[in-house]
Amino acid sequence: MLKVGLTGGIGAGKSEVSRLLAGYGAVVVDADRIAREVVEPGTPGLAAVVEAFGESVLAGDGTLDRPKLGAIVFADPEKLRTLNAIVHPLVGARSAELEGAAGPDAIVVHDVPLLTENGLAPLYDLVVVVDAAPATQLARLTALRGMTEEEARARMAAQATREQRLAVATLVIDNDGPLEALEPQVRAVWERLRERAAEREENAERTASAE
Repeated sequence: MLKVGLTGGIGAGKSEVSRLLAGYGAVVVDADRIAREVVEPGTPGLAAVVEAFGESVLAGDGTLDRPKLGAIVFADPEKLRTLNAIVHPLVGARSAELEGAAGPDAIVVHDVPLLTENGLAPLYDLVVVVDAAPATQLARLTALRGMTEEEARARMAAQATREQRLAVATLVIDNDGPLEALEPQVRAVWERLRERAAEREENAERTASAE
C-alpha cells in the first residue's frame, strides 16, 4: 500500500484533483466528508460540538449549521482549536478504518485540508500539494463560493501559508491557471504514484527474499 497525503489551501482546487485521482483508481479517504459524517445527528461528535458551542449552532432540522459554526470558529482561533480537538480524533479514527479496508496493493490518497497545520506529513509516503496563489484563492472563494472578501480572507488566514504547504510537498500541482491545464498534471502525478507503488512492492519482495 502506498499512502499519499493530498492537501492545498481553500480555493486551490484540491477537491477536483481528488476527484480525478479517484477516477484513475486511487482509494480516496476524504477528511472533509468524514468530518461531516462524524457530526451528523445522533453522533457523539455532534453532541460534543453542541456542548461546546451551544444549541445555536444547530439548524431547525437538528443538523449542524455549518456556516454559522464556521463564522464563529474562523473569527476566534481559540474556538477553532476547541472544534478541532473534538472533530480531528474522530476523523482520524474513521480514516484509519477506511485505509485498513483498502487492499494491500492500493494507492490510498488521504485528502486532508489541514495536513500542514497539524504536522501530518510524516504519516504519508508522499505529500501532494495543490498550489494556487492567494489572489487566485480569494477570487475563487468570492466568485464561486459566494463568500464576502472578509469571510474568504478569514478562512485563508486560519490555514497554513502557501510557503508552509510547499515546504512539506513531495509533488506539487500548479492550479493557478484554467481547469483544462489541471488534468494533464494530475495524470502525470498519478503515473508517479504508480511508479512509486511498484518500487515499494519490488523492495518488499527483495527484502522478503533476502530473509
